[in-house]
Amino acid sequence: MKRISILFLLISTIFYSQKVQVVDAENGKPIANARIVLSDQLVYSNEDGFAPLDSSVKNFEVSASGFHKESFSSFQNVVKLKPFMKDIEEVKIIDVDIKNLFEDLYKNYHKRYYDEPSLYDITFKSKGFNNDKLFIMVIAEAKLWSKTNAYNFKYGYKKDYDELLQLQLNNVKYFKKNDSKSIFNVKTKEFNHDEMGNFFFNYEIYRLLINMRMKNSKNVGRLLSEQGDLQLIGVKIKSENGIEIDGEITYDKKDKVVVLYDLNYVQGGFPAYKRVNTDGEEFDFQVGNANVTFDFYKKDGKYIQALKKTSGEKFFIMHHGQKDERRFSTEIIYNTFAKSTKKGLVSKVDLSKNIWENVPVKEDKETTILLSKEEQEFINQK
Repeated sequence: MKRISILFLLISTIFYSQKVQVVDAENGKPIANARIVLSDQLVYSNEDGFAPLDSSVKNFEVSASGFHKESFSSFQNVVKLKPFMKDIEEVKIIDVDIKNLFEDLYKNYHKRYYDEPSLYDITFKSKGFNNDKLFIMVIAEAKLWSKTNAYNFKYGYKKDYDELLQLQLNNVKYFKKNDSKSIFNVKTKEFNHDEMGNFFFNYEIYRLLINMRMKNSKNVGRLLSEQGDLQLIGVKIKSENGIEIDGEITYDKKDKVVVLYDLNYVQGGFPAYKRVNTDGEEFDFQVGNANVTFDFYKKDGKYIQALKKTSGEKFFIMHHGQKDERRFSTEIIYNTFAKSTKKGLVSKVDLSKNIWENVPVKEDKETTILLSKEEQEFINQK
């Protein structure tokens, strides 16, 4: 594979003559992953709270986990969101049957979330850290097609992935890797149904329910706050197999859907196991802790995916007498949505090989990528 190294050092000044920063109204701190919904697309703020936004924009909506949603009629340089107050008194504990909530959601998934063929313009971003230093970053624009916006186990086990999801790689904006020989390559060749399932929220619910259904698992839900039909619910699960899950969901009690899912998986208690990388070298791998986020918005009565993000920390690689700590983040932003056909994409990624070995289908359009300070510094490194 030919290494790609694209250094658009002036990208910010070229494309982002205007940008908005989303901040906490109480302390002025930037809010990462704030969602901005426009008439024909959506974007998210980066780690520094900035998002690209044209000065001519009108009638847009800004929301973020733990904050009140706000609507604006015209461009704002700074958007301030008010944090949710925990308006349920501490002495007034309101339990929520989260197992029943997720069982109902899984059973009725296709009735509540959009389940027809769909085509999205997406932004894909992946970053990897070795011993707390950023060593690889990929940012690309692509098209994503899905037949039902849900995982079908029949196709997954048969590895008929084109019936589930197809990708068309358009523009690889950034691909940079630190070539230090001290960084051990852990990449493996296998692409399995579990990796495909990670794209879909119904698969995440299935995975969560596996932990909740175990005989000796403990599941606790608490109502933290309520605004109209939206409930902020705290989740704590202690699985029989040793996994601890905690976090918050935003639940629409009228539509009976989770509109925002933000849970942490503490998995460090599992023993290390052997793996083999693409060079045939064996190493020991210790799983760590992960955070999984799904975000949805409502359109024409059905809920459509806006964001999928997974991050992990305290993953350990033992090789050649050395122990490295890895952390990572991978996110997909669904910038646009359109109804599609069951045929899918003409040009698509071959999932049997590394995605970056596929040839991009060039498409000229205004980018929705805005680098954070950390990302720009990494790109600028020589």
